[in-house]
Amino acid sequence: MRTYITPQTTSISLTIPTNYVGKRIEILLYAEDEINEIVLEQTPPKKTMADFCGILNNENYTQLKQYTEQARNE
Repeated sequence: MRTYITPQTTSISLTIPTNYVGKRIEILLYAEDEINEIVLEQTPPKKTMADFCGILNNENYTQLKQYTEQARNE
């Protein structure tokens, strides 16, 4: 069960569904814009072929480039 609300006061009252009574439940409270900021900070930037410049020799670079092009075509 998930819902979104915009509170108008500092208090929120919850009604627990009957089938949840007696069970351990998790209640999360966070502002949606805050969690988006955290996700963006933790997401590493995507790698490009330029990131591997100087790491791969010409043969390995050619093989990787061919594999990448083939995968894109599929």
